[in-house]
Amino acid sequence: MAQDARSGGEALLFLTDEQLRKGIEAMFFAYRGFTADPDRILNNYSYGRAHHRAVHFIHRSPGTTVNNLLGILGVTKQSLNRVLRTLIEDGLVESRVGTRDKRERHLFLTEAGIALERELSDAQRKRMRDAYRAVGPDAVAGFRKVLEAMMEPEYRRYFKSLKEGE
Repeated sequence: MAQDARSGGEALLFLTDEQLRKGIEAMFFAYRGFTADPDRILNNYSYGRAHHRAVHFIHRSPGTTVNNLLGILGVTKQSLNRVLRTLIEDGLVESRVGTRDKRERHLFLTEAGIALERELSDAQRKRMRDAYRAVGPDAVAGFRKVLEAMMEPEYRRYFKSLKEGE
């Protein structure tokens, strides 16, 4: 069944370079659409996508450590510290010293941070919900499988470690 012909005569396990190029271009344009709404919101705060990613993953794992966030985001300590410093100074993130290890800093969103995260995520959830409704459940499941297959193994582990339904 995996090699059955699909719409447009494409077989699942064999795609031409042109078909792959179209997939790459679709990812570029989909990403632009996916980030457009949050970018407009972030612009009001003079923030960028790094701020958005930090806020997102702090929200997903309240109390996460700076080191864990470094691993998830795959950025340098210097660039993360720059982002966190701004978020902390602006009252969106709170950094607490670890109770067991005083060298660790645990990160939490403040009420203002939670509100910003909700605004950003609501915009992206709406776009994804609309797209998912348009294509149906089989396409949604297939799309997620494709995205997971494209992830580096380390990031796939991070992805799978995030709790479902929260």
